[in-house]
Amino acid sequence: MSRLQVMVIGLTIALNALDGFDVLSISFASPGIAAEWGIDRAQLGIVLSMELIGMAIGSVLLGGVADKIGRRPTILGCLVVMATGMFMATTVSGLVDLSLWRVVTGLGIGGMLASINAVAAEFSNTHRRHLSVSLMSIGYPVGAVLGGIVAARLLQGNDWRSVFYFGTAVTVALIPVVYFVVPESVHWLARKQPAGALERINSALGRMGHAAIAVLPTISGEDRKRSISDIFAPGLVGTTVIVTLAYFFHITTFYFIVKWVPKIVVDLGFAASSAAGVLVWTNVGGATGGAVFGLLTQRFSVKTLTIVVLLMSTVAVALFGRTPPDLQQLSLICAVAGFCTNAGIVGLYAIIAQAFPTYVRAFGTGFTVGVGRGGSVLAPIIAGFLFTAGYTLPMVALLMGLGSLFAAGVLLMLKLERERPAAAR
Repeated sequence: MSRLQVMVIGLTIALNALDGFDVLSISFASPGIAAEWGIDRAQLGIVLSMELIGMAIGSVLLGGVADKIGRRPTILGCLVVMATGMFMATTVSGLVDLSLWRVVTGLGIGGMLASINAVAAEFSNTHRRHLSVSLMSIGYPVGAVLGGIVAARLLQGNDWRSVFYFGTAVTVALIPVVYFVVPESVHWLARKQPAGALERINSALGRMGHAAIAVLPTISGEDRKRSISDIFAPGLVGTTVIVTLAYFFHITTFYFIVKWVPKIVVDLGFAASSAAGVLVWTNVGGATGGAVFGLLTQRFSVKTLTIVVLLMSTVAVALFGRTPPDLQQLSLICAVAGFCTNAGIVGLYAIIAQAFPTYVRAFGTGFTVGVGRGGSVLAPIIAGFLFTAGYTLPMVALLMGLGSLFAAGVLLMLKLERERPAAAR
């Protein structure tokens, strides 16, 4: 892989890190919001879900846009939307306004996720494709870790709005970096062949150190008739249903951990800054799990690895619910839960990138993530109402951990064209 390819994969990690911080910013801020506005757990659960609703809509709609107009302009547009939503969240004075701007932020995040998954797959070589997508995926917990460290410091001397100011600044800073560094995907240009495609392909190939091409590849009439709706056609609809259900079930477990850890730790008698610290350890485990998973894909089947870590996720989340109120033990079990649950997310993204062809990759990713985000929307709400109904933490954690178990069962039905690991291929 050339220097440009490595730089682009690195930028997808940074962009996903931005997504990680943006999504979790409300989690970092939630104890302060609850204290300032006097809201209960059920109301807080709804607020925690608002940007996830936006992510669901953004993933489906903007994933299709990325397949139609290109990866690069979609990413730039999503960054602008995310920056606007993050900043406007600092100006609100009530739950309705805050919820609205969290939905706007989620729209940008959803479109970003669909686009960068396609970019990571299309800018890597074949041998390192699973690894590149896995590395992109660990940006989420990396962003949460670094953002959590900053949030913990900010919250010691400032109110919850400082978290959103920081997120806005970092989002704005990445816009010119993407503009000047990332070219349009050669895969997308060769498939869609818009005006000037040959020149843009040769420009990108030149930056990668490859020779220029004289003519564009020939696209048959049948191929030109294909559309993003093909993910619902007989050849792909089974794959679409399976990966969407698996993502939906697992994301329910994943977002129970990342959304409720700060509030649970505060309710156990610890300060908000300590709660942010425990969430940081959750994401340290997540980043480690994603990196280890990516390396293992070089030798083992991505589907088998994913099923294994999904089963481990169910066990880890159930154990979290039975951990005594001790910061060290809470940090340790949350790190383990983060390791398993994020490795499951990484595996699902790798499967999605492999399962869908180029011309529907962003939309396939967007649809899967968008519909699957229903689980992320429901997770904080379900947990909030379970707590309000009087269920104990061990029972709530056990019930919420079952999502990963169901996801593993669904994946058993999936057939991938190339299930052999990269080393064997």
